Amino acid sequence: MKISFANLSVPKAGAIIVGVLEGRKLTASAEAVDKATSGAVMRAIKASSFKGSKNHSLTVMTPGGRVQRIVCVGLGKAKDVDALALQNLGGYIVKTLKAHVAVAQVLVDEIDGCDLKAHEMAAEMALGARLGSYSFNKYKTKKNDHSGDKLKEVKLLTKGSAKAKALYEPQDKVADGVFFTRDLVSEPANVLYPESLAAQAKSLAKLGIKVEVLGKAQMKRLGMGALLGVAQGSVNEPKLVVMQYTGKPKRKGSNPSKADAPVAFVGKGVTFDSGGISIKPSAGMEDMKWDMGGAGVVIGLMKALAGRKAKVNAVGVVGLVENMPSGSAQRPGDVVTSMSGQTIEVLNTDAEGRLVLADALHYTKDRFNPHTMIDLATLTGAIMVALGTHYAGLFSNDDELAWDLVNAGREVGERVWTLPLGPEYDKMINSDIADMQNIGDRWGGSITAAQFLKRFVGDTKWVHLDIAGVTWSKSGKPIAPKGGTGFGVRLLDQWVKHKLEKTA
Repeated sequence: MKISFANLSVPKAGAIIVGVLEGRKLTASAEAVDKATSGAVMRAIKASSFKGSKNHSLTVMTPGGRVQRIVCVGLGKAKDVDALALQNLGGYIVKTLKAHVAVAQVLVDEIDGCDLKAHEMAAEMALGARLGSYSFNKYKTKKNDHSGDKLKEVKLLTKGSAKAKALYEPQDKVADGVFFTRDLVSEPANVLYPESLAAQAKSLAKLGIKVEVLGKAQMKRLGMGALLGVAQGSVNEPKLVVMQYTGKPKRKGSNPSKADAPVAFVGKGVTFDSGGISIKPSAGMEDMKWDMGGAGVVIGLMKALAGRKAKVNAVGVVGLVENMPSGSAQRPGDVVTSMSGQTIEVLNTDAEGRLVLADALHYTKDRFNPHTMIDLATLTGAIMVALGTHYAGLFSNDDELAWDLVNAGREVGERVWTLPLGPEYDKMINSDIADMQNIGDRWGGSITAAQFLKRFVGDTKWVHLDIAGVTWSKSGKPIAPKGGTGFGVRLLDQWVKHKLEKTA
């Protein structure tokens, strides 16, 4: 869907969208449209139950004229009109009009009591409209006339339209990254498996990202017994993909230092998780195609950073495997040796993501010496028991880093909640026959999984994000339609923007 900007004026034709504040208070543009239609807008509002509240709208049909319809959208209270509210409004407009008009013309005014300028408001609404326009229908061979694909363009009309466009353009690149993640997460496992997902990551080379793909033999030479153990039951060979983006080149003649070290993002990429020998119940197993959600976020984030030319050095590493039961599959009770040299007793083959991340984290730390590592994984069902489907779980060995990510999540509406780590949880994964076991008892499952990962990060500042509850939405939101959400791309991009680029 196309997003465009133009200077503010009252359109002579088509579909017009105007804002109304709580209490039926018209914005300046709404008043102008009302005047141009001889009071039709206010008459319709007075005859309806529409009050201007958030997530409410009123459509005024205009038969016989060149203007097809006027849509009044509720803004709520002026003090509550912030960036997130405007993004959601943009998504709401797309959802409301996508089946009805080809072009939506949105009139954006400054509002007394709102801290944002009109062009800033327009840019936020544009981002919301773009994010809300996503759909994944590549496998549908028949199009329904009521499928909702009619809307082709959202045009934001505002004072300072050039400034609005300039603000929106880098966010459009972030949206590209979100869409790439959503596409990857949505693909079925017969299409997206380690080799084909690695090929998708290699497409980032055109953005200037250096992409390497390590195969089974290379990982075996590196001693990645934990990752390879997960993959051994599948006919699809595992891959480890390394993506390097250099947005802040080293100064000529300078010696390598911690200041030159990259930030690293590490993702779990289990392209399908049957549970292995510890096989999952059949109900809902089809959802396990998106058990590669963490890897999808890392790949989408690298696309976003390179697309908007972020001034940061970043590394993305994703471990790609398929967890299947077969005659060659890993068995409960097996002991594997990770790349770090630590041994792991595998008590449950369905606790496989932490084994993949164990080697991916150690490899990243050992090769790149990053100043910070952040891993993402659809790691545990236990995180959904704790937080439902509204927050991701956050675990960290650095409180300041944790709170920086909490705040970044609040700013973009991708909320995370901190959970504890500690020696009492660490003891729960000690093994009688190896250095550790891959599960604890039934309590605190998300915490013991994070404690397991902590054993592979050393002294590096580290955050683990358990995104099992937020990677897929069965209901949808204005800026994240039903399906893959892309949760994590905007969160981490925001953190990079405000904590790494601004302090560079």
